[in-house]
Amino acid sequence: MVAKRHKYSRGSRSSGFTLIEVMVVVVILSILAAIVVPKIMGKPDEARITKVQSDIRSLSAALDLYRLDNFTYPTTDQGIEALVTAPGNLSSGARYQKGGYIDRMPKDPWGYDYNYLQPGTHGVYDLYSFGADNAPGGQDANADIGNWDTE
Repeated sequence: MVAKRHKYSRGSRSSGFTLIEVMVVVVILSILAAIVVPKIMGKPDEARITKVQSDIRSLSAALDLYRLDNFTYPTTDQGIEALVTAPGNLSSGARYQKGGYIDRMPKDPWGYDYNYLQPGTHGVYDLYSFGADNAPGGQDANADIGNWDTE
């Protein structure tokens, strides 16, 4: 009678990874991470700036529609909130769009309100974000981003 070999006996080879194989994979992943991570670390700020520019273009288009219906842009006192709810002091003959011109007022990617001046210093109106620091001026992510940059 031939003895049946147990599947875990000394003569069988198990299918698994050796320590050397695992170490090689870890080293390769470390090298890739060292190359890729620095390249993508600056991307979040670029994405936020792009979102601000996109929001400003959308709000500018809504302001243009507002002006077509109401003959003028909202005043600084009325603010861009006039795109969501009708201001109380519209001129006679104005045709404020039912439901407003946008669903809700967006915040910039840093959680701050967009700023609006009419008349503006850069054009008919200024629509802008102060950037990450929410203060005038600055560089990179802290720089002011306005409709004068997106035209």
